[in-house]
Amino acid sequence: MDLDWDDLRIFLAVARAESLSRAGKLLKKDAATVGRRISRLEASLEAPLFTKSPQGYALSEAGSRLLAHATRAEQAVMSGADELAGQSGQLSGQVRIGATDGCASYILPQVCAAIQKHHPELELQIVALPRVINLSKREADMAITVSPPQTGRITVQKVTDYHLHLAAAEAYLAEAPPLTTLDDLRAHPLVGYIQDMIFYPELDFLTEMGIEKVDLASNLVAVQLGMVREGGGVGITHDFILPFAPNLKRVLTDELSITRSFYLIRHEGDARVERFARVAEELARGIRDEVARLEALI
Repeated sequence: MDLDWDDLRIFLAVARAESLSRAGKLLKKDAATVGRRISRLEASLEAPLFTKSPQGYALSEAGSRLLAHATRAEQAVMSGADELAGQSGQLSGQVRIGATDGCASYILPQVCAAIQKHHPELELQIVALPRVINLSKREADMAITVSPPQTGRITVQKVTDYHLHLAAAEAYLAEAPPLTTLDDLRAHPLVGYIQDMIFYPELDFLTEMGIEKVDLASNLVAVQLGMVREGGGVGITHDFILPFAPNLKRVLTDELSITRSFYLIRHEGDARVERFARVAEELARGIRDEVARLEALI
């Protein structure tokens, strides 16, 4: 049986969105139309592709089998389009990049602006999420993460190390109790993550230090930075963020220095799509250079 690519495209959207309405928004079609197309595809295949529930659309056994084939077809279509469009050496089309909010807010804007300048027909989208990016649902085409996944049909590339230290506002330090050892932190309010919203164990810095609670907390790095900048207390801050916050000063650098890493993760099959392969290469190089540049400014 011949399958129509447009039917597969709609099937992929519903499989990833798990909802007719959300898939419709992605496809720029109304939910009823999407539903009719799915019903028609199921009828032609003589198999239910989804199970419906109040929670949404979940893939059936047949749908799970079709998903692998539909994904390969999608990659083949994208690869062919890139090959035809790439004769000039310029990239075009859309690439969505997921990242933790610290990277998304302070590293990727500069890096993506430079890439887009070299490829004016390229549309780069940055998705900042304080949780694990789901590549299988195409929340992003590639992602920068601090914890490499252990499963799935993905490729993982270590991009660079980065560093973190305790920091506080200079005005806060001028009036606060002295900070000469880690034990002195007990006399200071601490800023950090909301404990039950830490999605990567690599970000659970304070637990590693034996600290069980913080006084000011957020699931976002940018909000934590704002709390520290406003004199809310002492927090662990990325070195590459400090140039954006000149009123902050690192403290206890001899007592505590943390090293973490950024990883670039991609769909395994996307390596054959020139647009994704070249953006991934330029993205990794740009992140390495930008982290090194910002950390050197401290």
